[in-house]
Amino acid sequence: MKFIKNNLANGLTLGNLFFGVIGILHLVKGDFQVTFFCLLASLILDFFDGFTARALKSDSQIGLQLDSLADVVSFGVMPGIAMYQMLSEASVGFPHLPYGISWGILGIFISVASGLRLAIFNLDTEQRYYFKGLNTPTNTLLIFGLYYVIAETQKSDGFSTSYFAEINPWLLIGLSFVSIFLMLSPIKMISMKFKSKKWQDNIPKIVLVIGGLVLLIVLGKLSIPFLVLWYLLVSILFQKQL
Repeated sequence: MKFIKNNLANGLTLGNLFFGVIGILHLVKGDFQVTFFCLLASLILDFFDGFTARALKSDSQIGLQLDSLADVVSFGVMPGIAMYQMLSEASVGFPHLPYGISWGILGIFISVASGLRLAIFNLDTEQRYYFKGLNTPTNTLLIFGLYYVIAETQKSDGFSTSYFAEINPWLLIGLSFVSIFLMLSPIKMISMKFKSKKWQDNIPKIVLVIGGLVLLIVLGKLSIPFLVLWYLLVSILFQKQL
């Protein structure tokens, strides 16, 4: 029983890693719908591993290291590959970077920035009740959410192979730089950890949840990137209360 108590949270973290790898494999094959459910599973497990560790008082150094390693895969490699695929298709016929390098390489830089952001987070003791910069799971929702919306829309219109060929590459290039900037910026972002039970102290979270529910009801799965934009807007509007 003690073994289970001490390692339950680590098991959830490994589950996050497992679904992250499966999601990436399916993303490479173009099976983005399976990737969507794998990402959802990783997000749920990533939330509950920390919650479980705190509830059972089973925090450990190995748990901390495992959590970051799992997040690098599920929320670092995955958005990088998603952007690489989008830009590689969208930039066909677009002027290449020096030495013939594809613009898709910006996706790799998103993965690198995600790893750096996670390392900074592990060493920053201030980020207890809020995040500095966009956290990697939310950034993944932004990048993959755009991928999902475009691919799902194109698929429903009869495009079965090249989902991103008609997308303006400048949009994706700009999003890549914005993604990297937001992850490494000092801007305060909402965390769903509560420092008090007073509703006045949790107004940003309440506004975030209500607006998010409206978006989910209206747009369903296609709301993913818009949920991230709503998160960014609410975080910026309530900077002083974070």
